[in-house]
Amino acid sequence: MPRAFALALEYRVMDESPRIALRLERLPRTVALAAVGDEAACARLAPAGREALGRWAAEAGAPEGAPVLVLLDQTQLPGREAYACTADWRRVVRAIQALEVRGAPAIGVAGAAAVALAAFELAGGALAGLDGRGAPEGAGDAVPDAAAFLAELGEAAAAIGAARPTAVNLEAAVGRAWASARALAATGERPAAIAAALAALARAMEAEDEAANRAIGANGASLLAPGSRVLTHCNAGSLATAFYGTALGVVYAAAEQGRVARVYADETRPVGQGARLTAWELSRAGVPVTLLCDSMAASAMAQGLVDAVVVGADRIAANGDVANKVGTYGVAVLARHHGIPLYVAAPSTTIDLACPDGSAIPIEQRAAAEVLPEPIDGVEVWNPAFDVTPAALVTAIVTEGGAFAPGAIADAVAVTAPGGPRPVPSPSTSPEPIERS
Repeated sequence: MPRAFALALEYRVMDESPRIALRLERLPRTVALAAVGDEAACARLAPAGREALGRWAAEAGAPEGAPVLVLLDQTQLPGREAYACTADWRRVVRAIQALEVRGAPAIGVAGAAAVALAAFELAGGALAGLDGRGAPEGAGDAVPDAAAFLAELGEAAAAIGAARPTAVNLEAAVGRAWASARALAATGERPAAIAAALAALARAMEAEDEAANRAIGANGASLLAPGSRVLTHCNAGSLATAFYGTALGVVYAAAEQGRVARVYADETRPVGQGARLTAWELSRAGVPVTLLCDSMAASAMAQGLVDAVVVGADRIAANGDVANKVGTYGVAVLARHHGIPLYVAAPSTTIDLACPDGSAIPIEQRAAAEVLPEPIDGVEVWNPAFDVTPAALVTAIVTEGGAFAPGAIADAVAVTAPGGPRPVPSPSTSPEPIERS
């Protein structure tokens, strides 16, 4: 059969791939800064989240309008959909470190909300220093003096921004909140007004994140041929963001166009974000999903089961090197060997032009117990949370502004220093979809 005719026949068959009717309403909000008694804010939460907030408010004796951060505790998934509610920024830091909330965009939003909670505490908020059970947690007295307020808020912001080192989104979001606080203080705003403005900023960042994710999805969907089978690593879905997702945002947008037939999810050792989170999320959303052990990805590619790899990112260097969950580098090497395109989906806030290349990206080292729960005498554990995929192995980086060659990301995305404004990049012509053979 002539090659041209074979391709035409193949695409005619693939064009008939069914569009998936997504059930995104079944996906919970991962992180939301709510206010007690604010029905509009509470309406965004899943039923279990609203119930948790109601219980927390009653136990804490929370007044109307009191700010509270509602977090989906992802360490409990897939067995239980549980929520943590807190008005204490220290509790948010612990939640980020313990992976109760995780994913670069999500911890960025959580970090900004934590700065707002710290501001409320320092301004004398009624819930200062309350943890998720309403118990005192050693918060200091209110700081009415503007200079002292700003100094102590800066200390809190530094602690929040250092909760996890690799994802630049946390640093950028906290820096944005801190810059806003300083700018408001310079105009003579009092601490209470600054706290309220920071809460509004955190909620705006939730909306910005979702909008960016939906744009990423739309831009990335065009890169996939109809009926594609996509492999992903870790969880870069709605659970990793305020809502919708980056890598899985591409999957969702493409699935609605008939461009995704199935997703292969790596289990993602050692914490199992793929097995516990991605598989759960995709099944809830109605996307066909097959779970793989990490060691099975090579065989799946060799047998022709994978047409594209789509992953997220925690930090992208100026040269296009990508830090993502450990194991991504190995997947990228496999994809290149088998001639499979690898796309990185991430918001422009993940790009760090102050970082020249992957060697400058700080890699978080996590506890040995994640790999070896019961220590063995004489056995050491090396447990980096992330690895760096060289730009040469990346087919394209998809942001809310378009799809870009990795080497052109510094030119395509105008980014200021961390903590400053990060404008949406100029749209770019997306590469043509990869043909399947």
